[in-house]
Amino acid sequence: MIVAVHQPQYLPWLGYVHKMIQADVFCYLDNVQYKKNEWQNRNRIKTAQNWQWITVPVSYRFPQKINEVEINNKQKWNRKHLQALVTNYSKAPYFENYYSTLSECFDRDWKYLSDLNIFLIEQLRGLLALQQKPTILASSLTLSDEPTDRLVEICKSVGADTYLAGQDGANYMNLERFEENNIKVIFQEFNHPVYPQLYDEFQSDLSIVDLLFNCGPESLEIIRKANP
Repeated sequence: MIVAVHQPQYLPWLGYVHKMIQADVFCYLDNVQYKKNEWQNRNRIKTAQNWQWITVPVSYRFPQKINEVEINNKQKWNRKHLQALVTNYSKAPYFENYYSTLSECFDRDWKYLSDLNIFLIEQLRGLLALQQKPTILASSLTLSDEPTDRLVEICKSVGADTYLAGQDGANYMNLERFEENNIKVIFQEFNHPVYPQLYDEFQSDLSIVDLLFNCGPESLEIIRKANP
């Protein structure tokens, strides 16, 4: 059994989905320290001028964990994000197929960032027709604060014999700890696919919504074929 572990990201990119495809169990690492100016509260979409950030404003106090960070709802971020999708993707071939689901997500009242992110990811899994494999919250487990031991304990808690690490995982993990616990480590190999987009030259590393709006029901197969 393969387990993958990742912080819940906002409207994540294709590589995040690729990791979910490969895993038998996916763990949302929601109980580690929140990092500013990364992917937990923002992502990128394509525009006629290149690309732009869409960012969820948060009320963050160091050293809050991801599942403790509240959204700053004094700012009408949800309306702005929906308008950004309409402005930049309304002419995409499959915009109408998916916009209503995303709109319903944004219309809900969200207090915590991690709740929003995880709900959106689960909705996106459904839109992609990605097999609904088990997921687990790291915050539901009793885990070590040491990064490698935490990952080992997540693997053991779900009965996994293989850990799927990110491409740069070897830079921060103690691989010997996995060996000591008879857990195999494999590293994600993700080759970003090129697919039809609106506007000019292809832009990679965008939110998965860019692929969905442009390629619709072929989106999941595009990710699979690019990474056999």
